[in-house]
Amino acid sequence: MDKFFKISERGSNVKTEIIAGLTTFFAMAYIIVVNPNQIIGFSFDVPGAGQIWNAVYIASILAAVIGTMLYALYANLPFAQACGMGLNSFFFTSFILPQIIIEGDVIKGYQAGLIIILVSGLIFLILSITGARSYIAKAMPECIKKSIPAGIGLFIAFIGFQNVGIIQANQYTLVQFVKLNGVAWADVAPAVIALIGFVIIAILSKLNVKGAVLLGIFATTVIYYLATWQLPNLDMSSVTQPFKDFGEIGITAVFQADSWKNAFGGEMFGSIFTVVMLIVTFCLVDMFDTIGTLYGAASEANMLDENGDPVDIDKAMTCDSVATVAGSICGTSTVTTFVECASGVAAGGRTGLTSLVTSLCFVVCLFLSPLASIIPSAATAPALIFVGVLMLKNFAKVDMEDMRSAVPAFLTLVMMPLTYSIANGIGIGAMAYVLITLFTGKFQKKDIAVTVIAILFACKFVFGTM
Repeated sequence: MDKFFKISERGSNVKTEIIAGLTTFFAMAYIIVVNPNQIIGFSFDVPGAGQIWNAVYIASILAAVIGTMLYALYANLPFAQACGMGLNSFFFTSFILPQIIIEGDVIKGYQAGLIIILVSGLIFLILSITGARSYIAKAMPECIKKSIPAGIGLFIAFIGFQNVGIIQANQYTLVQFVKLNGVAWADVAPAVIALIGFVIIAILSKLNVKGAVLLGIFATTVIYYLATWQLPNLDMSSVTQPFKDFGEIGITAVFQADSWKNAFGGEMFGSIFTVVMLIVTFCLVDMFDTIGTLYGAASEANMLDENGDPVDIDKAMTCDSVATVAGSICGTSTVTTFVECASGVAAGGRTGLTSLVTSLCFVVCLFLSPLASIIPSAATAPALIFVGVLMLKNFAKVDMEDMRSAVPAFLTLVMMPLTYSIANGIGIGAMAYVLITLFTGKFQKKDIAVTVIAILFACKFVFGTM
């Protein structure tokens, strides 16, 4: 084991690696519950949404196991993968929400969306094998690399605030804080309890409690049922239902001709250009989500090369690509390297043994769906908000004195939540960087890659219908 994982060579030991693996799992285990909720947009009353929730629950775990196992056995890196936050919300707004609005078939929208994820994953894989993804990663301006995780963090936090009504719609100011006076307790309970849960997670994290996020979810769940005088509906007879729905509409989706017809036929998403832009957008979002996480986690582990890039970045990109393909086949949205794996790195994880332990923990969760279903949105929203806090720290490294760095970073950061799109933030930031670089005479050969990306996004904004 020591020889295979190079544990001693990297200055670690088996005990430390196991503890690190458990730490990573407890830091990111919330995704098991949160991801199905995000995929269906908390629209539990919509016909077919329950089936999708069940299928995605199983698919999310299988995707995490496959992706994290790849890091363990192929790349020998202490990182973990699961369905990307923000990317799952993007999946909902792109494929599920339109079907809800037109009162269409949400299952067909879900299955057509999996085809888009599969195609984007295959493109990831080709780009990774050829080395193009790592080239693009290294060629991106530092200001954008550092602002992408921060922007995603704001976007995730905004989603969390919305899910429980902490932030509400306002016809004059667009948004407002939850109104607490003159309303029934039942109407504001989720918002108030979620805020309490967020503080609990923050306190546990400050006290360096392992698994602070997951413990916060559990504590908030208890508070929710006590404060609302409800009893959780724990039906252990439903253990097999998620596997049934997973087999019927999840893992079978990409093998059905109708799924491909709905994805590319034009009836569901409009023109083929819109479909292409969806694929490109998911490619870009996952690419830069992974880039940001890899640079952050590798820096925490002191696993950067002499150029400041993560070691074995090509292998890491390949793991990410294969996991996305596997995730789409299983029935879930884009799989990506998780920023929470930095917690395991901080606990001393330096090898693939950390990832192996994390993946085995996910396997156990396959049979706990009844427990997962009793966790309310008031308990998962605090996790989203806290993850936003964690992801903001990279923005502190942006050079705010240089406008060529500050302006693109700022636009990338704020446009993600304001336009409700990770991809829009990246695209607008890239376009700003290229324009400022061009008109100040600073354009260099290394800026060609970001220029191509900016042009692609410009085409999306002009011709896209998303």
